[in-house]
Amino acid sequence: MKKSTLLPIVALVLAAASMASQASPGAHGPNGEHLDGQVTASGSGLVRLPDGSVNVPKLAQRRMSIRTIMALEADLPQSVELNGLTSIDPNAGGRVQAPFAGRIEAGPAGIPTAGAAVRKGQVLVVLRPLAAASERGNQQAQLAEARANRAMLERRVKRLEALEGAVPAKDIDAARTELAATLGRERAVANAVHGREEIVASASGVIASAHVLNGQIVEARDQLFDIVDPDRMMVEAQLTDPRLAGSIVGARLAELPGVELALVGLSRSLRDGALPVTFRAKGKALPLAVGQPVTVIARLKSNVRGVALPAEALARNPANQTIVWIKSGAQRFIAQPVEAKPLDASTVVVTKGLSGENRVVVVGASLINQIR
Repeated sequence: MKKSTLLPIVALVLAAASMASQASPGAHGPNGEHLDGQVTASGSGLVRLPDGSVNVPKLAQRRMSIRTIMALEADLPQSVELNGLTSIDPNAGGRVQAPFAGRIEAGPAGIPTAGAAVRKGQVLVVLRPLAAASERGNQQAQLAEARANRAMLERRVKRLEALEGAVPAKDIDAARTELAATLGRERAVANAVHGREEIVASASGVIASAHVLNGQIVEARDQLFDIVDPDRMMVEAQLTDPRLAGSIVGARLAELPGVELALVGLSRSLRDGALPVTFRAKGKALPLAVGQPVTVIARLKSNVRGVALPAEALARNPANQTIVWIKSGAQRFIAQPVEAKPLDASTVVVTKGLSGENRVVVVGASLINQIR
């Protein structure tokens, strides 16, 4: 074959190879549209091209640990995000309050502080009763009267016991009974004037909050301590759509994927326009604090059709749209807008924007998104 005949053939082969290198199966949208636009400029390094795609050389991909997977559609359990707050499990923790007005004193082991471990029945503090000046004067007068009556009755009982046999036994028994009652009244009034009350822990666990100091004056029903079991906590979430109340089958925490939540019950009364849903969190030394705001991802009975991806595969473009990065060629990545919903604590389901031909970046998407 002549040299002049070979030149057109070689040119045709090179053109076909160039076209094949620019197009790939992963560059089609969910409706079959071709995502590859006309590239007006190219680069040999890390660069964002004029059409919005990104050029990432192979060496840079390895250094950035870029990983991709094929988008596979499936029927996945639907989920919904709920705002929640942690609280004390009423069957595992407790609250300690002052039974009456008094002055706080340290217990045998001192006053416990937040974070201290306590056991049920342990003496936390001592409460000495307080009364107004007039009431205290009346109590002291009653105590003096009770002591005088007690002394008089003791002498009477001794006289009657000395005459036992000459005095009816019923008179002796009546005098002894009256003396015992007087002794009881004296002890009661003495405790009110000079007594003290030991305040004990209502449950075993850890002091979540302490509100007392040595010498502090407290009123009746004042909160002194909150006790929480670190292995058992409650989470109350707010469900804004009551129609989903009967569809919840389980839940997890978005911030703590390892914490499993068990559904306890659904309230039948709206609070601030939302329906409270209660979950119980169990585990060893749960990393939760009382009153901590959390995001609950509740699983529903219904399914949704979409592509399951790690949550880190999602990014945001300059227009604040949710996107994923699709690998279009050996070194080219295209940003594709998508719609996604949470599937669990670490996974999302993309319901719109992807097709089965897309190769999606699941590791390193945030690094690609930063290339300018």
